[in-house]
Amino acid sequence: MTDIATATAAASVGLPEEARIDDGPRGPRPVRALSRRNIMLYGTLIVVSIYYLLPLYVMIVTSLKGMPEIRVGNVFSPPLEITFQPWVKAWAEACTGLNCDGLSRGFWNSVRITIPSVVASIAIASVNGYGLANWRFKGDNFFFTILIFGAFIPYQVMLYPVVIILREAGLYGSLTGLVIVHSVFGMPILTLLFRNYFTSLPEELFKAARVDGAGYWGIYFRIMLPMSLPIFVVAMIIQVTGIWNDFLFGTVYTKPDFWPMTVQLNNIVNSVQGVKEYNVNMAATLLTGLVPLFIYFVSGKLFVRGIAAGAVKG
Repeated sequence: MTDIATATAAASVGLPEEARIDDGPRGPRPVRALSRRNIMLYGTLIVVSIYYLLPLYVMIVTSLKGMPEIRVGNVFSPPLEITFQPWVKAWAEACTGLNCDGLSRGFWNSVRITIPSVVASIAIASVNGYGLANWRFKGDNFFFTILIFGAFIPYQVMLYPVVIILREAGLYGSLTGLVIVHSVFGMPILTLLFRNYFTSLPEELFKAARVDGAGYWGIYFRIMLPMSLPIFVVAMIIQVTGIWNDFLFGTVYTKPDFWPMTVQLNNIVNSVQGVKEYNVNMAATLLTGLVPLFIYFVSGKLFVRGIAAGAVKG
């Protein structure tokens, strides 16, 4: 009965019965777990991981120690007695110049800056990218060239001209002015990402919608947006990371009452008043970086998908 089944299987794939019976295991040879390739690969990954994770470990353990333990202990040793007082002081009591209310004010300033800047820049860039990818109009190539040029202009070149523009518009030193600056400077690179992503989508969908009578906004809202979640996540992560971690624009274009979290972190760490409290400095640094890290870890897979899809066509 076994021979009949073997012969039937051999005949079904067009091979002689002897070949099917006498042949051994098929497929690639199993790779040894300790091959030279695996040693190099995992060794490199481990070294790079230690390089990036060791400073994070030092910051965490230092922020959980008291100052007496920091003075007499090893920087790599775990805390003998865990305390969250440095975190409380960094959030609500640390002095940032004349104010001693910690990072809390800077946190809410950063939230008020980041949310409208991200929404405005992504909304404008997605519409621009959609128009450049699927619609042809007079001067579209020239407009795209200007956007590409704007994506690579160093921010420092535009600092003083933007100060003059904001001053003349009555927005210098306000949160509104800083939101406009972040939205404008983030638009070119985001437009490039959205254009590449929309170009990679099947063109037949766009043509079929046009045949059915859909217009510019109908195609955008009913077809393009539902298919664009990965690239929107990419744009959100790029903008949130860039705006939340911004120090230069926050220093130049706002007043002390509207300073973002990064500017206040700099004032805490570089303060020359009193004793240098390393645990408070480490806690303040971790508090400042929590928001971008949280967003990336939550949406990391979509970020990779969006970057890969947006790089298909240029």
